[in-house]
Amino acid sequence: MQLVFGVFALTVGALIALRPDPPHPLFTTAGAYGYALAAVLSFGGWLAFGRPVPAARTRRVLIVFHLLFVPAQFLFLLAHPAPWLGMALSSAIVVGLKPRFPRLGRTPRKVWLTLHVGIGVGWLGISTGMLLLAIIGATADSHELQHGAYLVLSRFEILLAIPSVFLTIITGAVVSLGTPWGLLKHTWVLAKLVIALALPFLAFFEGPWIEELEARSAAGQIETGTTGMLLIGAMGLFAALLWTATILSVFKPGGRTRWGRRKDEGRTASRTIATTCRSPASTTAATSFTRASLLNTEARP
Repeated sequence: MQLVFGVFALTVGALIALRPDPPHPLFTTAGAYGYALAAVLSFGGWLAFGRPVPAARTRRVLIVFHLLFVPAQFLFLLAHPAPWLGMALSSAIVVGLKPRFPRLGRTPRKVWLTLHVGIGVGWLGISTGMLLLAIIGATADSHELQHGAYLVLSRFEILLAIPSVFLTIITGAVVSLGTPWGLLKHTWVLAKLVIALALPFLAFFEGPWIEELEARSAAGQIETGTTGMLLIGAMGLFAALLWTATILSVFKPGGRTRWGRRKDEGRTASRTIATTCRSPASTTAATSFTRASLLNTEARP
């Protein structure tokens, strides 16, 4: 997987770097350098896994890198569509490395939770503002108001919405993996993860609509037509999904998933075995068996 991802990163990095007239130069540059770093780490990891000494450290480095690189590749979608495959490969690598995460202490847990809640609330406010801007752009009765709405909407998407996606996913993953909630053990946490990953996919479609309406409205007032209605619908769905994630955080419905139930059953079985082994009867039986074995050994010629 490291070798495959290294080749992939080199290829996509070159495609992004050599793209003529990129629509978003900042994200194009970030994507080119990001995939260059990914290629170096992937080839280095591929070589290091063949040696027993650096293998453990390399595993930890790659787990942290790909956990951060999955949401980072959402940003690179503004430069090229290939990062969709990169996100799938990074996720597969993390799963294959079987990470184990230490529990957060009380103070770090509160800090990360505060960041996650604060950024999530900000993201919800941004999405509501973007919905209102899409409605204003479609219903404005003047050129200045219409073009201004789409211009601000475009800036909101690049400067506020996309960083909020990245930071919300990162802080949410840290809180989930560093606490007993886990990432896949509870239905409401898994549902929030699915929503968080679905929203950038939705943004991949709405971005070109915003750019089209901004460019068309620059020369004068326009009829937004189907594109304007699609943008309003997408923004409404965006806000509705974020409100759904908020409701899930408050009410925590659904109980445990099958993965969470399996882990609970395994822990219960382990505790039962440990309790049985510590019981007086088990200790006496084990002692008698040990003594009998020693007597049989001494009786042998």
